[in-house]
Amino acid sequence: MTRTDRRLGDIANRVLFENDRVRIWEMKLAPGEEGTVHRHDLDHILVQIDGDRMAVVPEPDTSGPYKTYEEADVVPGNVFYVERGGVEAARNVGRRPYHELIIELKD
Repeated sequence: MTRTDRRLGDIANRVLFENDRVRIWEMKLAPGEEGTVHRHDLDHILVQIDGDRMAVVPEPDTSGPYKTYEEADVVPGNVFYVERGGVEAARNVGRRPYHELIIELKD
């Protein structure tokens, strides 16, 4: 089911760099803060910089790899490759501020 009444936001707080091959976002979330619901139209790489625990809150129409609510520990320096299609929000469920880079890979 696709919701037509919602407005999707940016995938993170700000773009740090962009060219014809990549776009690099920075995400910072305070403890308890949730980002906007967004769609990942590109495959991307997540680089965890700081924090202790995060959650992904998927929407019912997501086609990305995360289909159900999931929480996980943050390990600074961890890197994850994620395929496109996710419609979701990120939620800081930890006690420390969260910081990551998201590197979108353009086709």
